[in-house]
Amino acid sequence: MTLEEIHRQQPMPAGHDWMQGAGTALHELLVSAQRRGCLTAGVYESAKLMNVDPDNVAFCVLAADQEDEGDIALQIHFTLIQAFCCENDIDIVRVNDVAKLAAIVGPSEDSGEPRDLHCILITNPNEDGWKDPALEKLNLFCEESRNVNDWVPTITLPE
Repeated sequence: MTLEEIHRQQPMPAGHDWMQGAGTALHELLVSAQRRGCLTAGVYESAKLMNVDPDNVAFCVLAADQEDEGDIALQIHFTLIQAFCCENDIDIVRVNDVAKLAAIVGPSEDSGEPRDLHCILITNPNEDGWKDPALEKLNLFCEESRNVNDWVPTITLPE
């Protein structure tokens, strides 16, 4: 892509509505995926899944609070996951509020313990005809973000 092509591209719609729409779509997607059993949470669990079956991964969410920004090991994991997602055409977003994410996803169903929510993968369910409108909105949001060279956009979850 040439510099002229980049400058001719339409910028991502400005304003709070577009970002709020992406946050709402992410909330809907997380709830829907968890209900269908298509949600994998945790950095290590996600890495294992991406290594075994990357074609089954539909979407990736990376989450870190302000205090996590200084965690070098976590940042290395994020870099590797981002590279893997880019190489395998998996849309990826960041969320800066792990507490809101925990409120949506909740504790582990198996043990009731809080789970690692720094990386969440949405996988394709076994149902052939499953098309989630929230996933389609987020895919469009990620495509628009890439058009303005924002490869891992940050989404704010609704209150």
